[in-house]
Amino acid sequence: MDKVNASEQWLQKLKTERDEIRVRVHLAAAEVQDEWQDLEKRWEHFQARSREVGAAASESAEEVGTALDLLASELKAGYRRIRKHLH
Repeated sequence: MDKVNASEQWLQKLKTERDEIRVRVHLAAAEVQDEWQDLEKRWEHFQARSREVGAAASESAEEVGTALDLLASELKAGYRRIRKHLH
């Protein structure tokens, strides 16, 4: 159950970060826009995997949760890189 709550917290934090950046990306250079598109694909994958954690059996939920944590970290780092380019 902790993994599900952690996933929901990650999801909310990343959603907020994503929403703030999305508005500014339209004005950014092509390089940043390319990275944004890559992150958008990862975001969609993250959301799908987040839902899987809630539905998975407890043994496999831990494995999915670990993979989800890694994906969330990658998204966070990508958002941080884009934010740096936008400042």
